[in-house]
Amino acid sequence: MTRLVQIRRGVVRRVALVDEPYLKLLNGGGSIYELATAAIATGMRLSDAAKQRATAEQLDYDLVYNGGSEWRLLPAIDHPEPARCLVSGTGLTHLGSARDRQSMHAAKAEELTDSMKMFRLGVEGGRPQPGQIGVAPEWFYKGNGTMLRAHGEPLEVPSYAEDGGEEAEIAGVYLIASDGTPWRIGMAGGNEFSDHLFEKKNYLNLAGSKLRTCALGPELVVDPEFQSVGVETKVERKGQLLWSAEFRTGEAEMCHSLQNLEHHHFKFEAHRRPGDIHVHFFGTDCLSFSSGIRLENGDVMQVGFAGFGRPLRNPVKTESSTPALIRVNSFA
Repeated sequence: MTRLVQIRRGVVRRVALVDEPYLKLLNGGGSIYELATAAIATGMRLSDAAKQRATAEQLDYDLVYNGGSEWRLLPAIDHPEPARCLVSGTGLTHLGSARDRQSMHAAKAEELTDSMKMFRLGVEGGRPQPGQIGVAPEWFYKGNGTMLRAHGEPLEVPSYAEDGGEEAEIAGVYLIASDGTPWRIGMAGGNEFSDHLFEKKNYLNLAGSKLRTCALGPELVVDPEFQSVGVETKVERKGQLLWSAEFRTGEAEMCHSLQNLEHHHFKFEAHRRPGDIHVHFFGTDCLSFSSGIRLENGDVMQVGFAGFGRPLRNPVKTESSTPALIRVNSFA
């Protein structure tokens, strides 16, 4: 599989091809966005375009990954105009996600919440025959490109938030071509960090609970195997393992097909604006929050996906300040 990273040294950016234990630097362009745009324009496969631009220059991947180099990893994708990168996701795609949501919001054990009802609709109609349109999944907005963080960067729990918890998910990365056609340029492992405590108070808080920073990468896999992917996720506190879990994700583990998820995201005309980037999280099956874990400042979250390169590690950063009232100016 072709795996790419974006790196930066000061104001200099490069794209590199992962060739363990090295990173092979590419010629021309400092972003995967530029590389993918050129590949689409010339009718070339992205993996071929990357290999064609590979140089003899190489870096020690261990040093870059562990923070021992002048080069720093960037998110697996970004846009030169961050507001033109839309970050979103689909929930209730895995059995565990529906089970956790049901336990969060059910008033009585025998009641089915709206979440479980939606999950069952996905089970019944989320995998239509080729060429057919299936039932729409749950969809949520996380923010724009300013919310994306790289490997090693902290994920913030803002002063107005009630909690922050990891969500180990694979995300699809898309570029809209000049004719409005969405192109999946690859996938990346991610941490779709969310405020589960705020959401637990009321299901209608779900939208606000998702408006948080999230992490992507460190690698973009251009041609991944997405049928059934092993996931390892863990939380460390003060250098010691606090919690860990293993599960599987991918198309075979979900109630919606990839085609159905992509159709229902890109059916909206506003999601097919030429030149935009989309990062769409595909859901998870396991949360430390469901095991009673409350993450604290300085805890380190690690999510790893088989076949998706090196694990993504991010510390938790909790703001301790008192929330300040946001005042709005008016011409009235």
